[in-house]
Amino acid sequence: MFMRFNVLLVVAVMVSACSVGGGDEQRDISEQGYFERKNVAPDPAEQGQAPLKAEHAYARAALNCINKQYPGKISHVMNSADDVRPPAQLTPAFYGCFDWHSAVHGHWLLTRLWGNDSVPEMDAEIAAALSTNFTEEKIAGEVAYFNGEGRASFERPYGLAWYLQLTAELREIAAGEGDKAEQARIWLANLMPLESVILDRIKQWVPKLAYPIRLGTHNQSAFAFGLFLDWARISGDGQMEQLITEKTLGFHRDDRNCPIGYEPSGEDFLSPCLMEADLVRRVLPETEFAEWLTTFLPEIPKDGSGDWLPVGIVNDPTDGKLVHLDGVNLSRAWALEGIATALPDGDKRIAALLSAAKLLGEAGEKSVRTPHYAGSHWLASFATYWRTERGLNRQTETTQAGKVGPSEAGDSGQSEPVTE
Repeated sequence: MFMRFNVLLVVAVMVSACSVGGGDEQRDISEQGYFERKNVAPDPAEQGQAPLKAEHAYARAALNCINKQYPGKISHVMNSADDVRPPAQLTPAFYGCFDWHSAVHGHWLLTRLWGNDSVPEMDAEIAAALSTNFTEEKIAGEVAYFNGEGRASFERPYGLAWYLQLTAELREIAAGEGDKAEQARIWLANLMPLESVILDRIKQWVPKLAYPIRLGTHNQSAFAFGLFLDWARISGDGQMEQLITEKTLGFHRDDRNCPIGYEPSGEDFLSPCLMEADLVRRVLPETEFAEWLTTFLPEIPKDGSGDWLPVGIVNDPTDGKLVHLDGVNLSRAWALEGIATALPDGDKRIAALLSAAKLLGEAGEKSVRTPHYAGSHWLASFATYWRTERGLNRQTETTQAGKVGPSEAGDSGQSEPVTE
C-alpha cells in the first residue's frame, strides 16, 4: 500500500526572497520524500525584508483580511430596505476577505495553523482574532442572515463546504488535550448553530441534485462533496457519509475518458476532472479506484514525467477572475496528491502524479506573494490546504473528534483567547 503520512515534516529553510520556489531548491519527489516538504515563502507584508516560513506569510494574509470589510462582494438577496446594510452587519462573523466564503476559509486557515502549532509565535494573535469572531452573538447573526427569505441557496455548495471544513478542523483540535483543545471546544460550541443550518440545507439539496455540477469554479459539486464527506467522517455523521457516498457513485461510477486536455478553462480555480478523481478515491476501495482511474484518466503517464499537465497562466493578477488560474495550480496539486495516496503500492502512475503536483504546487505558492487583493484575499487558504495536506489520510472510521457535540464542547459563552 502506498505509504501514508499522518505528520507533515516541514523543514523551514531560510532562503532569500529571490530564490524561494526556484530551481536552486531540489525537492525529493520519491514516494516518501515527496510528502516531507515544502519550500518557504516570504511574508508579502514584509515587502522584501527577511523571508519567513510560508506559514507565517499565510497566517498574516488571513489576519489582514478576515476583518477587512472593503472592498467586498456579496451575493445578497434583499427582502426590504432594512437589508441595505454594510457587510459586517449582514454577516457579522464572516464579512471580510472580499466575500463570505473567503472569510470562512480565511478563518479555517488560521484555525489550521494554530491547531497544528505551525506558527507558535503568532498563536496569541490568531487566538484573539478567532475569539473576536467565533462568538455566540455573531454566529446568531449569521444564522439570522441564512434564514432570511430567498437565501436557501446562499453560498451553496462552496461556502457551505468550507464552513464544514472549519468545524471539522475544530473538532479534531477539540479531541486533544490542553489549552488549545479547551479553546477549540468553546469555539466549536459557538459555531454549531450555523453548522446545523448548513447541514440541514445540504441534506435537503443533495437528494434533489439530478446531475453533477462539472464547473471549475464555486458551484462545482465534486470539490464540495469531498469536503462534505471529510466532515461527515470526522464528525461521525453516518447519514451524511452515506448520502454523499451514494450520490458520488451514482454520478461518477461510470464516468470515462474525462477531457482533461480541455483544462484549465480561462477562469477555473478547480479542475473538474481531478477534483472528481479526488472525490471518487474517497469512496472506492483501492483496487477498484485504480481500475476506475484507468478508464477515467487513461492518459496519466507511467514514466514519472510531470509536465503532462500545463501550469495555469495568469496574465493579469489584478483581475479577480483571471487570477483564479493561480488557484487551479494549487488545487490541482492537492488533488493529484490525493489520487496518488489512494493507488496501490507500486502503481506506475504515482511518480507522474507527484511530479505534476510538485510543479503545479510550487507555481501556485509563488502566486500567493501577489500584492493584489484580487488574489491575496484567498490564495493563502489554497496554499495552506495543499501545504498542510489537509485532504489526505482521511480515516473511514468515526474518530474521537467526531464525538465532540454541543454538550461536550464546554460552555457556549465567550472565553479569553489562549495565549500559550
